[in-house]
Amino acid sequence: MHNPIPPNPAPPVDRLPTREGYDRWSACYDEEDNPLIALEEPQVAALLGSVSRLRVLDLGCGTGRHALRLAAVGAQVTAVDFSEGMLARARNRAGRLPIDFRTHDLTRPLPFAAAAFDRIICGLVLDHIPKLTPLFVEMRRVCEPTGFAVISVMHPAMLLRGVEARFTDRTTGRETRPASTRHQLTDYINAVLAAGWTLDRASEHEVDEALAGRSERARKYVGWPMLLLMRLTQPGEKARLFGKPCRT
Repeated sequence: MHNPIPPNPAPPVDRLPTREGYDRWSACYDEEDNPLIALEEPQVAALLGSVSRLRVLDLGCGTGRHALRLAAVGAQVTAVDFSEGMLARARNRAGRLPIDFRTHDLTRPLPFAAAAFDRIICGLVLDHIPKLTPLFVEMRRVCEPTGFAVISVMHPAMLLRGVEARFTDRTTGRETRPASTRHQLTDYINAVLAAGWTLDRASEHEVDEALAGRSERARKYVGWPMLLLMRLTQPGEKARLFGKPCRT
């Protein structure tokens, strides 16, 4: 009788608290082939539109991938993250760009006055926030009444493929995952509405052959939704903001 061949063991995975995970990730974050970022950045830029001379708050700015671009085109950018490793990389990359970097934990109230910003961006962050509604409430509080917020997050469908935020730690060679929360699509939408925002637009973006051609890691996800994008407005402001007369 032959002994059965044992299955290949699962590769080792380190699971870390979110802050520690991103502190470690900061060493290689900008050098990785990340198909989610490649898919997200042009979509966010298009949804934000012109930001010249506007006050923009970047929540969960990481190494500054959105903040740097927005400051370079004339926005007054305040960028927030709780990972000192990520912020150190962002400050180094920013050079002389006039960006106000702040250390802050997004599970706590935002340290800004009401209506302090014209635009808010929260890019690929919410899957690390256990309680979504309080953060959306704070976003609405600090957003100017005629402003809006742009939210991006990894599509919950990726959970079906076992995908979470992850990287290979250069010091250990092991796959490392900062702590995440398994939110569903309805969790995001319900939190937006509970916070009093108007969901002006929502879109889902899948991996196509063009993205797979630019990112080898994207190849196995062709046809799968990878990105969820939302634009949030204050109640009653959508019509005025986007060129239609307000009706009461």
